[in-house]
Amino acid sequence: MLRNQIDKIRLLFHKDRKSYLCFYKILGFYPRNIQIYQQALLHKSTSLRSEKGRPLNNERLEFLGDAILDAIVGDIVYRHFEGKREGFLTNTRSKIVQRETLNKLAVDIGLDKLVKSSTRSSSHNSYMYGNAFEAFIGAIYIDQGYDRCKQFMEKKIFKSYIDLDKMSRKEVNFKSKLIEWSQKNKLEVSFELIEQLLDKDYNPMFHTEVRILGLSAGKGTGYSKKESQQNAAQMALKKLKSDPQFMESLEALKAQATAAAAQAAEESQATEAEPAQADSIAPTAEPLAVIETAITVETEIDASAPETTDNLPTELSDDTPASKA
Repeated sequence: MLRNQIDKIRLLFHKDRKSYLCFYKILGFYPRNIQIYQQALLHKSTSLRSEKGRPLNNERLEFLGDAILDAIVGDIVYRHFEGKREGFLTNTRSKIVQRETLNKLAVDIGLDKLVKSSTRSSSHNSYMYGNAFEAFIGAIYIDQGYDRCKQFMEKKIFKSYIDLDKMSRKEVNFKSKLIEWSQKNKLEVSFELIEQLLDKDYNPMFHTEVRILGLSAGKGTGYSKKESQQNAAQMALKKLKSDPQFMESLEALKAQATAAAAQAAEESQATEAEPAQADSIAPTAEPLAVIETAITVETEIDASAPETTDNLPTELSDDTPASKA
């Protein structure tokens, strides 16, 4: 508190008072080294260089902030969810530190208006502000240390913008959700990069297709492979819930694969001394009802409920969000 008052008095004699006040509104305290915060908001597309000729951007601060943020959020989640298992804690932390959440937080606190980048990059880079948020955390750490970082996250971010209990129940990883469903139903899923192209501003884009037992289940586009896979997985989950003909095709392919496996097992056993054992190792086809059941169950997990081994979201819900255009 005393230190903040001293910084406030020093500010009266500083020529860049406007910038200090701007950061104060976001941070809740006055920066000591304002240059480090300004660097945290420099996207690499600005192509600025220091006096020594080194690139001047926020990438190094982003690297540092990512590590600090993981530690702080892990600490907060651990203390909030007493008694919860490691898997639950890891999943909840991941939902908070993922780029989509950080991007929204950056906009909420006004960092998006301060980030400096080329017009071409800012027009498409959906994670630019989230990356700047991580760099901003790195700047706080360098300027004032870990405790101040944690104070900022607790009082400015979690208190105003994050509901931990609600966040813990939110299903956002469409790719993981699809893979868990496929494993439960013993269906092979693959993500194929079918095209890499450039948009009108010559920025790289990726086009991914999800295949289930070789059938196209959904396609997605993004400015990173991860983003395109998430969008494709979201489309596939929607198709599984809304397209009965596609489900029938999957059932037919699964039955064919099961029959082929059984025949191969019988032929293999026929060459051995006890061919009768072939039936005991042949896989059996599961009816479509099993798959249908798997896509009609709610995915939200009650964070206040007792921990069980059944909390993994292996089934699809009816409230899967619609895919982005």
